[in-house]
Amino acid sequence: MGGMARTSGVKPAVPEIDPAVDRERALRIGQAAELLGVGIDTLRRWEASRKLRVIRTPGGQRIVPILEVSRLLAERRRDTADRPIVAQSARNRFAGIVTRVERDGVAAVVEVLAGPHRLVSLMTAEAVDELDIRIGQEVVCVVKSTNVIVEIPR
Repeated sequence: MGGMARTSGVKPAVPEIDPAVDRERALRIGQAAELLGVGIDTLRRWEASRKLRVIRTPGGQRIVPILEVSRLLAERRRDTADRPIVAQSARNRFAGIVTRVERDGVAAVVEVLAGPHRLVSLMTAEAVDELDIRIGQEVVCVVKSTNVIVEIPR
């Protein structure tokens, strides 16, 4: 099923590109669904209605660009009214995916999507190197006061 060629005249949601180049900045459809809090079938419907852009691998599998997940999460944040907090995490640990790493000689900014949350950690460039933090990598953000500490899960 994954290797079947498309024969319909329908244009894909995004131009065909080399997924090997963008795989580092894309998620498997199941990972994207989990981050967005929806099912895989919903993502397939969103692809069909062009609400979501996906990339097809040479084998026909769908992968979702991280920027698309970020865009949809940002839309949700804009469209959702603030709600009062009724419960709070005692441990403040957020599992997520690294979506951006910007660094210079000394400092680095690491952005993580954790479910509906976007977390940004400011750390040393040396820490990014030691942890080998890369876009698309699974990490756990530990929030303490105004600091975000990034851990690598086993």
